[in-house]
Amino acid sequence: MAKVLARDLYGPKVAARVPAGWQAPEYRRLSLEPLTPTIGAEVSGVDLGHVDDELADELHWALTEWKVLFFRDQQLDREAHAALVTRDGEVIDHPFAKHTEVYGADQSDTAPGAMRFVKGEKSVGIENFWHHDMTFLARPPMVTALRALEVPPVGGDTLWADMAAAHDCLPEDVCERIADLWAEHDWYDNYGRSMSPELREAVRPEFPAVRHPVVARHPVTGRRVLFVTRAFTQRIIGLSETESDDLLEMLWAQADRSEYQCRFRWQPDSVAIWDNRACQHYAVSDYAPQRRVMERISGDGPPPSH
Repeated sequence: MAKVLARDLYGPKVAARVPAGWQAPEYRRLSLEPLTPTIGAEVSGVDLGHVDDELADELHWALTEWKVLFFRDQQLDREAHAALVTRDGEVIDHPFAKHTEVYGADQSDTAPGAMRFVKGEKSVGIENFWHHDMTFLARPPMVTALRALEVPPVGGDTLWADMAAAHDCLPEDVCERIADLWAEHDWYDNYGRSMSPELREAVRPEFPAVRHPVVARHPVTGRRVLFVTRAFTQRIIGLSETESDDLLEMLWAQADRSEYQCRFRWQPDSVAIWDNRACQHYAVSDYAPQRRVMERISGDGPPPSH
């Protein structure tokens, strides 16, 4: 693969927010304030603790359009939190929460399917890399809702990257090359690093490596989305190790482009809901030794497909 030079990265990176022919509905029950042209909108006029069917429909379409939605001053109990991700699926229990201590919190007092992250006091943030959640599963999460319980005075922001825009702004020849490729995703060198060798081997048969398309079709809009992540994508199937490594490095780097990103500053009782198929996220780790306490619930969806 030809080396990508700095001058090759200059110029506008303008992508559509939604695919051609897809029309977002008129929103009657909520107000949207976009953070960027393609990804991220802050929502006002909504109480997430009381969502009826009509409002749930509008939130679903707003999430499809903007990929990640932000809400302030939300008083959610755990049932209402879980309801945000179960419209089209079921809550996903993280398979390794009970086996690792990377989250810095006892998970026993959380709601079913929820995970609590306590960072900055005795543990450091370890999510400061771009990733889709849990792509090592055959059916990774479709929607994730994260609420802030305690945040530092400054720092601890989260960023999201629009992986549909990232795909559409690739050179045409690259899009053609990757259109039908598959990649292997695995947890072994990620979560497995915090387990003992004996535990790793004990749980390995239950969670083998899985294969997903390098370019997946969004199950609602049909839009092409880059679906590879530094966290879990091991190799591109059918390529030599060198070819796979080079191509993955180029594709992973697409999330680094600021033109595809939005950034959110947390406050207590803020909530973010994101489309895990359409975007990656990055938790900034700049606040230690201050505390940052978050609770997350994810809902499943169909397997990624071309």
